[in-house]
Amino acid sequence: MSAVRPGRLFVVSGPSGCGKSSLCAALLEIHPQLRLSISCTTRTPRPGESDGVQYHFLSRETFESQVDAGAFLEWANVHGNLYGTRKSDVEAALSSGDDILLEIDWQGAAQVAGKIADACRIFILPPSIETLRQRLTARGQDDAAVVEKRVAAAASEMEHAHEARFRIVNDDFDTALKELDAVYINNRS
Repeated sequence: MSAVRPGRLFVVSGPSGCGKSSLCAALLEIHPQLRLSISCTTRTPRPGESDGVQYHFLSRETFESQVDAGAFLEWANVHGNLYGTRKSDVEAALSSGDDILLEIDWQGAAQVAGKIADACRIFILPPSIETLRQRLTARGQDDAAVVEKRVAAAASEMEHAHEARFRIVNDDFDTALKELDAVYINNRS
């Protein structure tokens, strides 16, 4: 009986509007052996969301007790709601041989790197701040003031791109996806 090869953790981060969610979704479609890590959150489920599918929905009390117990690989308070990735979920998947994709912000990526040294960190960048502003505006989800806040936050986040081993500029989606796919294929266990 042959031993199961351990899986590898891939951590993708980047500012809002850079296309990281779309790139991650496309990569998951290409590679069925790659699994998206499901985060925990204290926020209320949105219509159509189910526990264990989009998120593990926890009470604030449960989440905080798990933080105190050291159960999270990374966690953060985002706009008053807590979000995090349970260590046990990631470790179980990796030990069963699954490669895991974790899509989180740069701060979470830094926390993960401090705990899993061989995590493959990838940072997705927009081609420019102006292109990012145009994309956020074109999405039509936010008013001009919110777009400007997101652009300012993105500029700050992009200062941490050098912390990732790989940086991909999403100027053309297909090209960026090919680059992300190559990083995944060349860095699997």
